[in-house]
Parts: sequence; structure tokens; C-alpha cells
Amino acid sequence: MNLLAEPDDHGIGRSRGGLSTKIHHLTDGNGLPLVVLIGAGQAGDSPMFPILLSHLRIERAGSVPARTRPDAVLGDKAYSSRAIRALLRSRRIEAVISEPRDQQGHRRNRGSGGGRPPKFDAQKYKGRNVVERSFNAVKQWRGLATRYDKLALTYRAGALLHAIFLWSRHITL
Repeated sequence: MNLLAEPDDHGIGRSRGGLSTKIHHLTDGNGLPLVVLIGAGQAGDSPMFPILLSHLRIERAGSVPARTRPDAVLGDKAYSSRAIRALLRSRRIEAVISEPRDQQGHRRNRGSGGGRPPKFDAQKYKGRNVVERSFNAVKQWRGLATRYDKLALTYRAGALLHAIFLWSRHITL
């Protein structure tokens, strides 16, 4: 995915509420955005996850290589898929993702062929509210809450500016 190219749909999609755009981001444990991407409003969250993870790069001081692998990923039930769990397992990242009730039922119905339930740390999952609070902070910016920009690149630039603002506040405190 080229981050400097304007998408054909301008990041606008039709959902139940009309035309909309969705902001996808990865945050650290303090709710500070690490990767910010946008997509069409009707698009799901889980297909964007591998793209977000591939863009994760945290530079470190000195000659230490950049960090591209978090210790754990906290996600809601929308991210509970075999593909995402396999991706996280292959990169040795702990998945703290709750399993939806329908998946639990399907697994139980298959009996011993359904496998064991995925590992889930309920204590770590309590920290997922940091991500929700981060999205609430994004919605406080009027230009991001209501998209006024025609181009997706301009709208993403506003989301990145908001991320820079949050980081600058965090660093100066």
C-alpha cells in the first residue's frame, strides 16, 4: 500500500449512515498513535490490521535497529480471526483478543476437532480501553469527526497532525 498515492475512492465509502471514512490506527500503551491509515467507511477493521502492522516502525537511539514487533496486541472481537492470530503467532506477538460467542459455539460444536480455545489474558485485556479513548480523542477534532476534505491524503494529513499534537503534548509533560 503506497501511503503517498491518492486512492481511487478517496477513502470514502457508503455505509448505513451515508458517505464516511474510517480512521485505522495502532497505539502504544498510552494511547499515542504509532501508525495512522484511513479507509472507506464500509470497510472492515480486520483486513487493515496486517497493513497497519507492516507499517509499524519505531526508531530507537543509536545503532539499535528499529522496533517493528510489539510485545502484545490488544484487540476487540473484530480482530478474532484465524488469519490475524496466525499472523501474530508467526511474528511471536501475544494476541490479547477475546473470542466472539459464535466462534466459541462453532468450536464447541466441532467437539475435539474444534481445537482448544485461544489463550486469553483477561487482566491485559482491561488495557484495551486505551485504544477506545484514543479514538475518542480523534473525534474531538472537528475536521476529523466530520470530514471536510475532498482528498484522502489531506484527511490523513489531518489525522497525522492530530497524532503529532498528542505526541508533542506527551513529550513536553
